[in-house]
Formats: sequence, structure tokens, C-alpha cells
Amino acid sequence: MRVLEALTAEIKAGTYGPGDRIPSEAELCARFKVARETARRAVRVLRERGVVETEWGKGSRVVGGTSPTE
Repeated sequence: MRVLEALTAEIKAGTYGPGDRIPSEAELCARFKVARETARRAVRVLRERGVVETEWGKGSRVVGGTSPTE
């Protein structure tokens, strides 16, 4: 899952910090040339790990004080 790996690496590197919005599903699809379900799955895994939280209609944001794991 290169989308998940890339987002995890960017969060670890500080590209997206606590409170920052991560790219939308549409943006991830365009950037990685993947299907929407693939982008959705990557965000879902980050949400399950407690790295991001998603608010309907507003997107997903990095949760403060998290350390993503691979």
C-alpha cells in the first residue's frame, strides 16, 4: 500500500503535523494514480491506528501527539 506508506512517512517527517489536513481521497487518487477505494483504505488504516481523525464533509486531520507505526 504505497499510499499508506507515503502518508505515514510524510506524517513522521512533519510534512503534516497535528491538526493539519491530509490530502483528500480525490487528491490521493490523482497523486498516486490509484482507485478511490485504495485511497479510502489508506485513510481508514491511519484512522484505525489513531493517527488521523475524519470529520464528514471536512476531511481528515492528523491527531496531535501521535507517532504513526508501519
